Amino acid sequence: MRMKFNKSSQLVLVSAASLLVAGLMTACETLTVDFVFVASSKAAGTNNYGEMDVLEINSESGYMRHIPTSPFPSGGRNPVAEAVSSDNTNLYVVNQDDNSIVQFIIGNDGKLYPQNTSNTPGIYPLAVAVNGTNLFVLDTYQPLPICSTAEPCSGSIAVFPITVGPTTPPSDKIGPNPVANGSLTYWPLSLPSSPTDVIEPTGMSVVPSGAFVYVAGYDVNSSANYIFGFSVASGGALTPLNGGAPLATGAIATGSCPTVFLNAPFVVGTCPSALASDPTSTYLYVTDSLRGQVHGYTIGSTGLLSELSSSPYTTGNQPLAIVADPNYPYVYVANSLDSTVTAFSTSSGVLTSLGTYATGLQPVSMGIDPSTSHFLYTTNYLGSGISGTVSGFELSTTDGTLVNSQKSPYTVNAQPTAIVAIPHKSGTGAGVTAN
Repeated sequence: MRMKFNKSSQLVLVSAASLLVAGLMTACETLTVDFVFVASSKAAGTNNYGEMDVLEINSESGYMRHIPTSPFPSGGRNPVAEAVSSDNTNLYVVNQDDNSIVQFIIGNDGKLYPQNTSNTPGIYPLAVAVNGTNLFVLDTYQPLPICSTAEPCSGSIAVFPITVGPTTPPSDKIGPNPVANGSLTYWPLSLPSSPTDVIEPTGMSVVPSGAFVYVAGYDVNSSANYIFGFSVASGGALTPLNGGAPLATGAIATGSCPTVFLNAPFVVGTCPSALASDPTSTYLYVTDSLRGQVHGYTIGSTGLLSELSSSPYTTGNQPLAIVADPNYPYVYVANSLDSTVTAFSTSSGVLTSLGTYATGLQPVSMGIDPSTSHFLYTTNYLGSGISGTVSGFELSTTDGTLVNSQKSPYTVNAQPTAIVAIPHKSGTGAGVTAN
């Protein structure tokens, strides 16, 4: 049946169409290249939830400004990590104090719409990553009755399947249950040679191919530092590499770390602090926050690691975040104690320092814009002393150097902990971030 319109209805339709065109023109005029989502852990509102600031990046100057309705509640207490779905339509926020993951649909204008909340299998989640239809979450402790900050036990990693919904934009819901590991819903971190040792995880990286996931951890009993590796099946099931033992060349520091890693990612004294893999899934980089270094490894065909002969490479003091450019041969490290970023070029995995650049106070996470790889940004936990800040840089794609973006740094809510971005009106790719 055809619907008939009178003249007044036609005028309304014409007006609506005109507003739509005007809206599209306004969006174009803003030259927005990306939407950036910043998690801030400072409690706010009646529920003591954290906050999610949403900013847009100008494609010409790199200037970042809040969208009109920013910020949004994080849906839980103490958000510490976030990731976006592979189709860039959903945001997943990890709230550490609630042991929860909150899923948001991302509107075309960057606004966040909460959808579902899932509980992590373990206690005190500290990192999250998405690859394809799998969401990986790293918990500080396993879900055992004896586990607590007073009596810590080893950490664990879990995988949730992601189901893409039929709506537009789709609601990419996780779960409802994690992928099974026999009778468990997680994979514990343990040393086969010393199963009673407590392994506290400090960071996680899923290689872009999705074939392997690596976890850095600290042995509370022996003060050793390890990298654990797992192969990833298509359905998300994990198989420990090297018989579950730390990888043969996985100890990234000798001696002891003076402080046990708790309540990631802000405790000084942890050794392995952040991980990132290059876009070809050939190399893995791990920062050592105690010694101010980054270690580089070749990833073998079976996932085992071999340290590069020129490794380690010098960073600033207390590196807490690292990111590899998805399109160009550069790696960047955020040095929390120095409030700087160290830039490196890469050739066959080998890092060469390009210089050091000042950020706001205490950078703890960073990312590269997923649309053009032309902008880099850090979240600065202490920021101005009252509010948090985001430092923005224009990234030279020809030589990897950085220049401050217009009017950087940018004010966000207090104690920002994580940052992630999506392309404005994007097609594919989940961007690159380090938490």
